[in-house]
Amino acid sequence: MEVTRTFDLLERYATNFSDKKDVFAGKVNREWVKHSVSDYIDNSNFVSYGLLALGLKKGDKVATITNNRPEWNFVDMGLSQSGLLHVPIFTTLNSEGYKEIFEHAGIKAAFVSDKKLYTIIKPLMPELLFTFNEVEGAKHWTEVRDLGKEKTAEFKDVVIKTKKGTKPTDPVTLIYTSGTTGNPKGVLLSHWNLMSNAIAASKVFKLQPDQRYLSILPICHVGERLGCYQTQYSGCSIYYAENVASIANDLKDVKPHGFGAVPRILEKVYDRIISKGEKLTGIKKKLFFWAVDLGLKYKLEGNSLWYKLQHKIADKLIFSKWREAVGGNIVSVGIGGAALQPRLEKVFWAAGIKLLNMYGLTETATIITQNRQHLPELRFGTVGSKIEGVELKIAADGEILCKGPNVMLGYYKNEEATKEVIDSNGWFHTGDIGVLDDGKFLRITDRKKEIFKLSNSIYISPQAIESLFKESVFIDQIMVIGDGEKFTSALLAPNFEALNEWCIRNKINIDSKPELINMPAVNQLYTGIVKEFNKRLSKDEQVKQFRIVSDDWTPDSGELSPTLKLKRRVLLDKYKELISDIFNKKAVSE
Repeated sequence: MEVTRTFDLLERYATNFSDKKDVFAGKVNREWVKHSVSDYIDNSNFVSYGLLALGLKKGDKVATITNNRPEWNFVDMGLSQSGLLHVPIFTTLNSEGYKEIFEHAGIKAAFVSDKKLYTIIKPLMPELLFTFNEVEGAKHWTEVRDLGKEKTAEFKDVVIKTKKGTKPTDPVTLIYTSGTTGNPKGVLLSHWNLMSNAIAASKVFKLQPDQRYLSILPICHVGERLGCYQTQYSGCSIYYAENVASIANDLKDVKPHGFGAVPRILEKVYDRIISKGEKLTGIKKKLFFWAVDLGLKYKLEGNSLWYKLQHKIADKLIFSKWREAVGGNIVSVGIGGAALQPRLEKVFWAAGIKLLNMYGLTETATIITQNRQHLPELRFGTVGSKIEGVELKIAADGEILCKGPNVMLGYYKNEEATKEVIDSNGWFHTGDIGVLDDGKFLRITDRKKEIFKLSNSIYISPQAIESLFKESVFIDQIMVIGDGEKFTSALLAPNFEALNEWCIRNKINIDSKPELINMPAVNQLYTGIVKEFNKRLSKDEQVKQFRIVSDDWTPDSGELSPTLKLKRRVLLDKYKELISDIFNKKAVSE
């Protein structure tokens, strides 16, 4: 059957996968609870009827603020087929952030996951506020479901009529961007924005009905939402990771065939693997790092016979254990949200874990370009070629433009901002700078608004430098700075796990993070790291001064967006005194 609206997925399940017992699975009291096709369809219908019985009308906005779980889908589809707009929101905002979105969107009802969020949201939504977890004094989401079950006869025909009258181009969701460069904007997306992209993605990932997908990234983000839709289209089962801390165990438990991730997750996985290798001794340690070095030299084609023989040995002894660590069944991993380091791409592919790098934005219902699983539709160091149905071109100033069924309807209540990014010919201006290798494979070079100019009029692309420096196991995050200044500098947030282990090996006593980063030996370590990376940069790109900070940069503490991108304005304000100190000092000569 043709799927052009999100709720068409329910009928596709009924037609193609009616006997499926684990459409979704989530943890309840540390045990996996599975939901069948009939569970999915019935619960979605009852949520529709229940919300209408509570007085909600077509076009009303309903928010969800929750960790990933099967129930999110019941609400999502319940809203979709009853003409209500779903407003999924990250769990990491403060009360003021939620207030702004609730007022701007005009939220009429909300579903939240737990007591903490219930306490924050209750002043904003005292009546129609429901929780997924059991919270004392709160209305549970099952009250909506049960009301809908009771009111089926009254509202079933209403929903059927609404579905019949819903066009693919009608709005279905309002997603607020994570706001790394200012206040978030509400992105209005249609059914076909989402489904055209999900169907195209399903042809890339090629998941099967007897396979499993582990949902890791926040489902409120359009990227993971797309991952779930394309997985549903394929009939593959979706298992929801309990939380970030449980991912390693969930991978081993679920043994998924695919999952989506941002590069930082892969960087941390790689860092842990290297950390374990450092703890080995003797021949085991030598074999481990021989395999890693071999993986870093991996090529998609043109590997010599000698390389292939070595790789076969490395695969049996070392890389097979890497695959076991992620469940042993991984076919491919969708990577997006930030730049993926080429070294990680090479070494994971060498280990038999295919990282499919992709590129897109909330405004493009996610994917614009993506690497495929096989040559010739694949190239390391790029975010692949355009996905089915999408047009792509590079403007005269290097900005990436795209056109297609995935481009948003517009910014909600902000026609001026919409006109700024969608021109009169329908091209969406991404704000990213890139080039097309061989006229086909897109390579992102930077954010248009993040490129800065030194006082000598030389332009600097910070993302490329940051990506290079994060190859070091000792650097967790880095922000390159120098707008209007004489030289390029940086703030470094250490990987304290790796740094602590280095201190132990070097018999350096560890007291506190602030004391640790001021130790001469530690500063000498980072000076050496910076000097080595500077050799790979042009004179103006080289980091001439840096400061190590003792803070961990996280979404919860505000320095990173929920998708782990730097919030540069926040960081510039937080460390303004430190930055002032950097540029009041003479540049270090190399």
